[in-house]
Amino acid sequence: MKFDWISIQGTAAWNEDAVVVNETHALYAVIDGATSLVPFRGPNQETGGRLASQLIKQFLESKSLRGDEELADLLHQANEKLHNEMVASGIDITVKEQLWTASIALIRVTETHIEYVQSGDCMIYAKYADGSVRSVTRDHVAHIDHQSKLLWEQGIAAGIQSKEELWAQVKPRIAANKEKMNTLQGYSVMNGDPAAELFFESGKLNRIRLESLILVTDGLFFPVSLADQSNGQAEEEMVNRIAAKGLQSYADWLIALEKGDPECIRYPRFKISDDKSGIWLQLN
Repeated sequence: MKFDWISIQGTAAWNEDAVVVNETHALYAVIDGATSLVPFRGPNQETGGRLASQLIKQFLESKSLRGDEELADLLHQANEKLHNEMVASGIDITVKEQLWTASIALIRVTETHIEYVQSGDCMIYAKYADGSVRSVTRDHVAHIDHQSKLLWEQGIAAGIQSKEELWAQVKPRIAANKEKMNTLQGYSVMNGDPAAELFFESGKLNRIRLESLILVTDGLFFPVSLADQSNGQAEEEMVNRIAAKGLQSYADWLIALEKGDPECIRYPRFKISDDKSGIWLQLN
């Protein structure tokens, strides 16, 4: 097995993504931390999203892990650690706007299977020997993001051409969406709340003719323009580009595209360039 990984900071102050490589236990993960809407800075001015992703990363790369633990149990323990760290930092854990959060896609590679557990919008894709691509996970944040992007697009249609003005229009919706974390009406995410563990998705797939696996944070999602919202092949296009030219080449192409759209008009999004992290495992 060969693997490659990247983690590239976007246009924010910190890279809130993280990549887990624990070869001892054959564990691999991508993590996407998210900053709370209520500002917080750690001892080195880290954002809550940065602290969350690094805490989970350090736990999953810990030498004290048992090799036989269920992946969902590992996330349960990581979620508890996140809860305890927020409490120790003075976060009011009853106020969802204050919580540090993180999406994650975690896998364990065995001789015959791939085990996985996921929360949020970090994604796992499988590519098979016949060239077919399979989405192993579901983007649980997509329907929430869709609502916010509709407001963004309405602003563009109304003539707004500034990212800052568009953000001001969308921010109240994003704040309201925070209240839906880990509820049946909302989305799954690790945020220290025990309710997060009710919404983990997990399973395993066999390795028959499985050629490679790609794990990504949402910063690597294939861009869909305002004029091409019907594109249903974006995921497969992303996977095929990565498989053909590698993670770094794909990320470089995407970053150049984003730099050409600094006001986020052609490709509606909330940052010029989001953090970009991925793992590409070539199994055979």
